[in-house]
Amino acid sequence: MKRKIKDAEKALETQVIAKYKTLTESEIKVLVVDDKWMATLEQAVKGEMDRISQRLTQRIKELAERYATPLPKLVTETAMLTAKVDAHLKKMGFDI
Repeated sequence: MKRKIKDAEKALETQVIAKYKTLTESEIKVLVVDDKWMATLEQAVKGEMDRISQRLTQRIKELAERYATPLPKLVTETAMLTAKVDAHLKKMGFDI
């Protein structure tokens, strides 16, 4: 079995070497640019798009949490808590 694999690899290598000698310039460009560089470039672009998408999603979640409570409600709560603090301070003898 190992001998058959070795013979097949040797035959394939011989065919590849023979094919290299007959390649045209345009075929070489296709092999190098389209098959090699473009695949690497495509993976890099997809990876960057995924990172950007995840960062945007994270930022949107942060903003949604930050602005989940409307300003008028925050103002009302602040006024109510301020009144409570003032009342506690008054009970403790501080006059505001």
